[in-house]
Amino acid sequence: MDKQVSSRNTRNKALRINLDEKKYGTIAEIGAGQEVARNFFVAGAAAGTVAKTISAYDMTFSNAIYGVQKDGRYVSKPRVLAMIEQEFALVLERVGDSRPRASRFFTYAATVAAKSFNRNNECHAWCAVRVQMYPGAEPSDIVLHVRMFDDNAEAQQQALGVVGVNLIYAAFYYFESPRKIIDSLTDDLKPDRIEIDSIEFKGPYFEDLDNRAKNIHLIRSWKTRAIIFTPDGNVTIPADLFYKKNVLTTRGSFKPVTKLNVDMIKQGTKSFFKMEHVNKDNTVLIAEISINDAHGNDANVSEEDLIERVKLLNLLGYNVMVSDYTRYFSLRAYFRQFTQLEIGIVVGMVNLNQIFNENFYSNLEGGILEGFGKLFPDHTRLFVYPELNEAGELNDIKQVTVPNNVRHLYLHLLENDFIKGIDSSDPSLFSIYSREILKKLSAGRGDWEKMLPEGVADEIIKQKLFGYRGK
Repeated sequence: MDKQVSSRNTRNKALRINLDEKKYGTIAEIGAGQEVARNFFVAGAAAGTVAKTISAYDMTFSNAIYGVQKDGRYVSKPRVLAMIEQEFALVLERVGDSRPRASRFFTYAATVAAKSFNRNNECHAWCAVRVQMYPGAEPSDIVLHVRMFDDNAEAQQQALGVVGVNLIYAAFYYFESPRKIIDSLTDDLKPDRIEIDSIEFKGPYFEDLDNRAKNIHLIRSWKTRAIIFTPDGNVTIPADLFYKKNVLTTRGSFKPVTKLNVDMIKQGTKSFFKMEHVNKDNTVLIAEISINDAHGNDANVSEEDLIERVKLLNLLGYNVMVSDYTRYFSLRAYFRQFTQLEIGIVVGMVNLNQIFNENFYSNLEGGILEGFGKLFPDHTRLFVYPELNEAGELNDIKQVTVPNNVRHLYLHLLENDFIKGIDSSDPSLFSIYSREILKKLSAGRGDWEKMLPEGVADEIIKQKLFGYRGK
């Protein structure tokens, strides 16, 4: 049988590991059955692989084994890390000296909130594997966050069982290619059953790996639609960041982020905070970068390029979202999964004209009306930044020209405050264009530095970002 074909099958993966006496470890699963362990037992010869399985469902038992984490939650990253720490130490302590010297030990752990019998809860899991890449090596970890979309607990358990086997298998056989690890995580699963919106590689084997790049690859591998970076450069999961929060976002290329970009965010924020029950403490600001072009195709921007933009936005204190969304209503739908509060989207006049272009909705059955129904159904508003026209005059939402057949729709949205105009703090900002700044970077230092927020030019020069070639 062809190894490439057979290795995508869950049972074949489990059997291959079971038949290798050098791979040995424990499986700990809490919250959704023991499907990963079951896959190894069903495959046969599991005695060659599984030293122990454990499922401490009772909170008191679980706390006694793994301790109480600072956040107090059971389905959390700190909890799954405590699980692999405890279980891997026990593997080494109890069988480390009795197994063959060529053994590579592992621990898989998962803590899960599957679909509850009597409530509509967020269905998700933290999964992790700790594994020795070589016999006797210090272990390395792969940790991921999974969202589950099946409508019943049994199907969710089955899906997680497949993911768990895929993760263990990939850690052993694909560890030299993190991209292949990511690509293989949904082997033997139909699309749209799960989403993986965070992955972390850590430990001595992965110490030179950039986790930001690998999380962006989750998007291109169709594991998720968006990845979010906090100002410290770490990846966060949206359910944590947006819970009971208002969200204000603006889309841009941010290559590089300019004073104009910052003013758009500031002016949008000022207007957003004028809304009832919206303030600094209950609002998340997001700078969003789409990897797609205006037609919805991957623009093939490198992960390194995207990371350079993320770094500079993080430097200014922004949360940054990288996504493959093209239309604004898809962006709004993404946020609405995690919060029922206000959503604000800061756009420029160019974006507003695009939103009212019927060709932008050509592949929707309901056309522009369907698109608008998805963009403005509840608590969602556009904040529109002005522009200078070719005559050097200021154009704002009152001067916008939309096709006659949607003019009444535009006026309806305007009069009902779904579309709000915001000001510019300085007309000179309209002369700043990221594309012009990019052209100047290869020539070294220059007047382009004055067009960027404080600290950004210094970072570009120091790190030689975006093709900067100065001394």
